[in-house]
Amino acid sequence: MGYAVETTKLTKKFGAVTAVRDLDLRISTGEVFGFLGPNGSGKSTTIKILLDEVRATSGTAQLLGLDSHDDLVELHRRIGYLPGELRLPADLTGGEYLDFLAGLRSTSDEKHRRELLERFDLDPTRRLRHLSTGNKQKVGLVQAFMHRPELVLLDEPTTGLDPLVQHDFHEMLRAEAEQGMTVLLSSHALSEVDQVADQVGVIRRGALVAVERVDVLKAQARRQLNLEFAASVPRGVLESAPGVYSVEYAEKSATIRFEGDVDALLRTAVAVGHLVSVRTPEIDLEEVFLGFYRDAPPDLGQTP
Repeated sequence: MGYAVETTKLTKKFGAVTAVRDLDLRISTGEVFGFLGPNGSGKSTTIKILLDEVRATSGTAQLLGLDSHDDLVELHRRIGYLPGELRLPADLTGGEYLDFLAGLRSTSDEKHRRELLERFDLDPTRRLRHLSTGNKQKVGLVQAFMHRPELVLLDEPTTGLDPLVQHDFHEMLRAEAEQGMTVLLSSHALSEVDQVADQVGVIRRGALVAVERVDVLKAQARRQLNLEFAASVPRGVLESAPGVYSVEYAEKSATIRFEGDVDALLRTAVAVGHLVSVRTPEIDLEEVFLGFYRDAPPDLGQTP
């Protein structure tokens, strides 16, 4: 299948600050890859390097088997991009703007463009200055997908969109991936990445700290058990079970955060006596993500 995105030891320094360090990233063709990190983690800088908006200090980057710098003209015909801060020419209509981009790329799929405009309920005759924030974002989505790119780089793509449009966009994203499109999705909306991503890369202080399938990351995360007892719970007993990270007690209940196997913990809880119920809230990606930052050093977030 091969890689749609491949970087080797990719590094970017701004003076004394290293924004991206030794980044080895592999994204397979047809994969939706969630790229997660707080502001200043190096996420946006990485995307700008891939697009040749910023030149790497060292290392290499290839998109669709081509060099991200030497083959830039060819790549711009084959990739789509939605920036995190979308700037549109206010005096143009949506249709004029899309025509302009189609001319730059020397590629056009009028039928697909019309389908996208209809899907997002956009009037291409309206001037961009008159559009709401959400409709401007829709224009950004149309321009990113209208030429049927092989690879799409999306930075906070659902900003300003209402929940119904977000849902429709997620369905479209999965359908495109099933047809072979590769997606690099950078988002602060962890629930969004959870819904659509095959794999997730977590970046901290410019370095990848994890690249894993979403289901595997969740399995490795600290989990939670909510236990209810018929009588008061003796303090200190539940903490002795292997893998227990913390215990919060109420009069007849305990909330336990733990890692690893639940069997030993349940045996300990049963031994306490009078166990009435056990509930296990589902782990979401936000909890997994925060786990990588609980012990982050104090200078986290100081990279560009």
